[in-house]
Amino acid sequence: MKPELKFETKRIMGADLGSQCSVPDVMGEHILQNDLEFRLDEDDEIYEGYGRRKNAYPYRQYNCYTREIKEKEIRTAVLENEFLKAVFLPDYGGRLWELWDKKAGKNLLYTNDVLRFSNLAVRNAWFSGGVEWNIGVIGHCPFTTDALYTAVTETREGAPVLRMYEYERIRRVTYQMDFWLLEGEQFLNCRMRIVNEGSEVVPMYWWSNMAVPEYDGGRLIVPARKAFTYADGAVFKVEIPIVDGVDITDYQKIPRSVDYFFDVPEEKPKYIANVNSSGYGLLQRSTKRLKGRKLFSWGNGQASNHWQEFLTEKAGRYTEIQAGLAKTQYGCLPMAPHTAWEWLEQYGAVQISEEAVRRTCEEREREVTSLLIHEGCAEMLEERLKETAAMAKKKARLLTPGSGYGALEKRGKWTEHLEFVLESESLKKWQEFFKTGKLHCPGPLDTPDEFLINKENLPFLLRTLRDENKENWYAHYHAGIGLLAAEQYDRAKEELETSWKLSENPWSCHGLACIFLAKGDKQKASEWISRGIRMKQEDTSYLKEGFKILDFTGEGKKLCGLYEELPEEKQEIGKLKFCYAQALHHEGRDEEAYRLLTENGGIKIDDIREGEDSVAQLWLEVNSAVCGGGDGKIPYQYDFKAF
Repeated sequence: MKPELKFETKRIMGADLGSQCSVPDVMGEHILQNDLEFRLDEDDEIYEGYGRRKNAYPYRQYNCYTREIKEKEIRTAVLENEFLKAVFLPDYGGRLWELWDKKAGKNLLYTNDVLRFSNLAVRNAWFSGGVEWNIGVIGHCPFTTDALYTAVTETREGAPVLRMYEYERIRRVTYQMDFWLLEGEQFLNCRMRIVNEGSEVVPMYWWSNMAVPEYDGGRLIVPARKAFTYADGAVFKVEIPIVDGVDITDYQKIPRSVDYFFDVPEEKPKYIANVNSSGYGLLQRSTKRLKGRKLFSWGNGQASNHWQEFLTEKAGRYTEIQAGLAKTQYGCLPMAPHTAWEWLEQYGAVQISEEAVRRTCEEREREVTSLLIHEGCAEMLEERLKETAAMAKKKARLLTPGSGYGALEKRGKWTEHLEFVLESESLKKWQEFFKTGKLHCPGPLDTPDEFLINKENLPFLLRTLRDENKENWYAHYHAGIGLLAAEQYDRAKEELETSWKLSENPWSCHGLACIFLAKGDKQKASEWISRGIRMKQEDTSYLKEGFKILDFTGEGKKLCGLYEELPEEKQEIGKLKFCYAQALHHEGRDEEAYRLLTENGGIKIDDIREGEDSVAQLWLEVNSAVCGGGDGKIPYQYDFKAF
């Protein structure tokens, strides 16, 4: 059959994402990779720590979802030929959700049976399943739950091309993904393009994260003999496949949650595969720019099992294989100004002999590598990348828009074929500000509409504070947040205090609390955030951020008092109830904390953070205080420390 592209809807059980957080993400979420030390050789060149971020500013957190699911109808884009059927989710970061081998009647990917969000990403909300496209910063993609621009074009053979693209605001780059199938071919083509049209070197990050079934007797295949990994807070290199007595290609035997970044030799073809006990499964291969390959395993302990169950309903266990620009995710690569990076990925089925599955890791790798070399795969991929360069720069017919942020930026000829649409009324107001210097001024309790101030436009805003916006509390607030994001704490404090004096508002309270916390003045931080919490008791996202700050200050008595003032429905929010229980414990009120941890099923935290162990630690300490020690075991519901 000739390749087809259809746009359909799909019914799935899913949670509501909820609104974005009302305050900017200047505190950030804990990102495990940001706390590592490195024990590596001088020639490993993994750009240790380069491009780390403390937060996701100017993006906001998604922290108002719950675990309640209901039937939802979501939009899909479906590419199909006689061999493959690929299903994408344009409204969820463009994720490749399903990839069906039509001849075998099997889905090559792990596809979740629910869209259930959990706190694993740079903006909090994340869901498991399919292939996720991650750009910009460590900690998943800022667009992983957002709609992308979706457009249609075609190849020179006349096959339909699905194009999805966006403007990434942290690195200030445009990225574009073109997907297509050709008649008679058994692999999905994914042509990626990142363009830095700015005048500065930027840290760049890309990883294609593939959730794949955790097959009984399954094996990972990758052309490497060494890997980077971590344990006890340190990164080091290991010989593979045997690590601490375990063959890590036999992923069901890996005991704990862990990453392995494979050091693929330059001369080897770039691929990774996951096969079942009969040798059948997914093969991902690419041009040489995408040189990194990775295995992530949740492991097989109690906490690991808990996470696997926490993310799904009945879809079962999965493991994750990945492909990236760099050798590891412990740093980014420097991307020169006025540069475009392009590569081609392909996804399809692979079949090796059943005997090879039972043999050694080296023999399995040799069989797949020989197959790819015999097919001339590496040369074919590089040639196809070149042949489709003109297609990638061809204008496409826009079907649905993404965000309007790209429309506010001055872009050059390398992205002029991409259409960015400015539909948001709030962005139109900001566009007027950048033209006239006069910023709109909402009510002091109204949620801030956008966070657009960065190091490039901050000087312009500061100049307008002398005249046009001198008495505008909102303008001074955004100046303070922009300075705070730039870690200019003293100047930020002045602007936020001016904003507060012009019109008392909870947003400046939050910003000032963050500043004083950064400067080590926990008392003033608690005073400011307490004011803000009392002004925004109805705002769940503000309360979550506010109580997190209070928890950091150690002001247990103050936290308890504020929690007890909240409306009853807000007191039932798991994250807030946990903060309260922890404060009770610190104040010596262990009987009350124990009651919260045990009554009515205990505390259920919808958005508990990946690797979170504070709830388990609280249980151990409170249980010991109330019950005289106990057996030291963590209840299943509180065990999330998979690392």
